[in-house]
Amino acid sequence: QVQLVESGGGLVQPGGSLRLSCTASVSISSIYTMGWYRQAPGQQRELVARIRIGGSPDYADSVKGRFTLSRDNAKNTVYLQMNSLKPEDTAVYYCFGGTLGPTSWGQGTQVTVSL
Repeated sequence: QVQLVESGGGLVQPGGSLRLSCTASVSISSIYTMGWYRQAPGQQRELVARIRIGGSPDYADSVKGRFTLSRDNAKNTVYLQMNSLKPEDTAVYYCFGGTLGPTSWGQGTQVTVSL
């Protein structure tokens, strides 16, 4: 069972930045797809960004141009750099790993964008 540990959430003002990290208990070079979902209160979990081995990241339309997903195989870590944050980005962010779909999840990290 792959364990994923997230960090980097917090409170930030609109227009600010945060970087989320997700470190795996195994080599991420063996995990075909990794990325992030988020879930706001009362809403369904939605895909934010994902990256497949050998491919380029895919992003939700709502975060394109503001978020950047990257993976560092040497550190077994994926990163989500979030810039120009908006109040509507407030949610719990979950890291995932899997093949065609998520099979492993992190515990979630809260991101709150507010004055």
